[in-house]
Amino acid sequence: MKEYEWCNFRWDPEKFPHVESMLSRLKERGLKICVWINPYIGQKSPLFHEGKENGYLLKKADGSVWQWDMWQPGMAIVDFTNPDAVNWYKGYLRKLLQLGVDCFKTDFGERIPLDVCYSDGSDPAKMHNYYTYLYNKAVFELLQECRGPQEAVLFARSATAGSQKYPVHWSGDCEATYESMAECLRGGLSLALGGFGYWSHDIGGFENTATADLYKRWVAFGLLSTHSRLHGSSSYRVPWLFDEESVDVLRYFVNLRMKLMPYIYSAACETSRTGIPVMRPMVMEYTDDAACAYLERQYMLGESIVVAPIFNQNGSSEIYLPEGTFTHLLTNETIRGGRYIRRTYDYFSLPLWVRPNSILAMLEESEADKGTTYDSSTPMLFHIYEPEESAIANLYDSRGDIMCTIHANSDGNRVTVRFEGKCPGGTVRVSRKGQTGTAPIDKEAAEAVVLLS
Repeated sequence: MKEYEWCNFRWDPEKFPHVESMLSRLKERGLKICVWINPYIGQKSPLFHEGKENGYLLKKADGSVWQWDMWQPGMAIVDFTNPDAVNWYKGYLRKLLQLGVDCFKTDFGERIPLDVCYSDGSDPAKMHNYYTYLYNKAVFELLQECRGPQEAVLFARSATAGSQKYPVHWSGDCEATYESMAECLRGGLSLALGGFGYWSHDIGGFENTATADLYKRWVAFGLLSTHSRLHGSSSYRVPWLFDEESVDVLRYFVNLRMKLMPYIYSAACETSRTGIPVMRPMVMEYTDDAACAYLERQYMLGESIVVAPIFNQNGSSEIYLPEGTFTHLLTNETIRGGRYIRRTYDYFSLPLWVRPNSILAMLEESEADKGTTYDSSTPMLFHIYEPEESAIANLYDSRGDIMCTIHANSDGNRVTVRFEGKCPGGTVRVSRKGQTGTAPIDKEAAEAVVLLS
């Protein structure tokens, strides 16, 4: 949109003279298009006069349009309690979807004044938080209508109780400091306890520019989140502007994320069915372990992986692991839990421990290196960590349906793995008490038998 015209929902012809062909070229590269919007209408926007004439904007007690000069001169706010205003707002977004836009970053919505009158007579004090719910609801419903329920997604900042129905969310404009990075995790875990299934943060921090040290540590945290974004206000967040090692670190964790995509994606599908967040506090998995009740610097990524970002310049970490034998995802080191673990890590590692009796579906290294598009039909590596008598996990297809259920049964040194449903094929690897074993999956029999040695 043109300067001083938040929001007019029109491409600035000086900067984007050939919008349709531009979007077409991007889509040919397999990209999805997300554009930035908010619920504010600056006085210079052509939409301001439409909104004013038709009563689509919040009003003062005297009936005039409520305005302020924050961010844009004479900015007004859409009244989402007015059904006609909702349809008006949706109408402009629908035009963007028809051009080829796929989804919206629904920014702002949290700074809602109290000295206003709503179309339906709502209490302004109660609407202060609820406004953002109505804002995101309107946009999400439009996406469901135009893109279908399987494709509807937002990238939302503001939220209140119930807004988890309109995913995904991110933490907003955090500072580029270790303290702020830790606050992002603490706030995200609180959000998860409130039912929000998908949340993340700006890698490297939004305000100011991170040091190369902080950037590399935040990259590991960000790529081990439900969704990942390099973004900031005062500088580009591309890794080569920090130092050469940042490029290597980012590449390493992007590849690790791709390797884990079958696991992360299946965890996300489980969240859509159960409401249990992908990134969750330890206490949600270990409800009977009193030590997990107040842990705020580590989290579970899905039900099987403990992640603890590094929040200091010397790479030191102190985390708590519950009872059981945990395996480090990157080194295959095993360690007994039920205690705090103190270690120091370089930029290519962090505390990343797999709980016992876990089945992790992963891409083979050669498949993970091919790009950022995940195909659930690709042959995979199914790594079973410290199996007990039986273990079970689900693998989901591109539509979010269960593609197969993996059953692992142990009998001494023999582990039999069965695939109930569509078997993608690949390899099964088992690790237990220092013993390892690998076997190919017989796709026809949908089974693999691993002998530990």
